[in-house]
Order: sequence, then C-alpha cells, then structure tokens
Amino acid sequence: MTSFAPDSIVLNRKLPLWYQVSQSLRASILGRSPRDPLRLPTEEQLAGHYGVSVLTMRQALKELEEEGLITRHRRRGTFIAPTAHRGAPVRLLGSVDAIVAQQSGMTTELLDHGTAPVTAELAEFFPDLEEVAAYHRLRSDEKTGEPTNHARNYVRPELAERISPDDLVRWPMTKVLRDVVGAGISRITDTVQARLADPETA
Repeated sequence: MTSFAPDSIVLNRKLPLWYQVSQSLRASILGRSPRDPLRLPTEEQLAGHYGVSVLTMRQALKELEEEGLITRHRRRGTFIAPTAHRGAPVRLLGSVDAIVAQQSGMTTELLDHGTAPVTAELAEFFPDLEEVAAYHRLRSDEKTGEPTNHARNYVRPELAERISPDDLVRWPMTKVLRDVVGAGISRITDTVQARLADPETA
C-alpha cells in the first residue's frame, strides 16, 4: 500500500524537535491533495525522513493524534483522519508543552497591564469575580522582529500577585503560570482569529 509522503523540514535547534516535526507534518497533512493516500509511513520511516529519533517521532505523532488529525491502529499502522483538511476551524488543542514550545519562538513586549472588569464574555471563566488582572502583549518573530500577533490575558488576582512584568517579557504566559506561579494546567484550548488590527492595537 502506498504511503503519504510528507514535506521535509530544516530543524531549528532552539525549539523542541518533536514540536517542529509535529508542526511540519500537520502542515503536510492539511495541505495534502485529495488524491494522496491516507496511510502514513511507519514511525521508523518518518523518523528517518525527519532526521530524529523514533522516540521524538512518537511524541510528535501523539500530539497529532490528540488533535484528531491522525488515528493509530495496532498492527495496521497510522492513518490521516479523512476529516483533516485545510479550511477547518483553527481551534488548537494541544498539550501545555506544545503551547510553551510554540510561544517560545517569539519575542514579547508587554504593552499594558492592570485590572479589568469581568465582562459578559469573561464571566464564564471567572464566575466568582467582578475584576481580574489584565495583560496586553505584542509577540514578534524572533528573527525578523516583525509583529505577528497580540494577546490579551486575564488572570485571577491571587495568581497575578505572583507574576512579574519582567517574567512576561522573558517567557510565554503559559510558562510563567506553570513554572513561576505554580498553577496547575492540564490542557489548553486556543482559538485563533486572523483580522486587521483595530486602531488601538495598530
């Protein structure tokens, strides 16, 4: 049976290899032709293709399996989910390590921080609060310095007391919450929107 042939990648040693491989394979899967086979090469073949160990390849595949892009069947192999295609809603379900790895490749500028009222949109996440700590950060490409996205983070006041603005320039918010504040994070859901910046952000 013919297997799907993913694109190659030049690995960057600054980011975790499993993360880079999973990102590259994800892009190949989402950009595939309808005529391409759904079956993936074996773990060993993929590891050789990307120039990584089998353990690294296994971790990358696990991430894609958790996102629902691939399915793994004992003795049969690994297959691309037929529903995985470009144009599906960009809702990223990833491990905390994956999110930290993604954000670590960017430089960050803290634009503003203070307090904000709990709006109707935020009430679902802070049902017991009327006010939360708010942070507005600009993230840029590490190599070119070009701004790529901005983020507004809302944090419970008791956690915000342990956050230093310097930490938010040095590390991603996810890493600060997990490693500096000590907040327990089991899973992250990111919903990404692409749109023109409003006048305030621009």
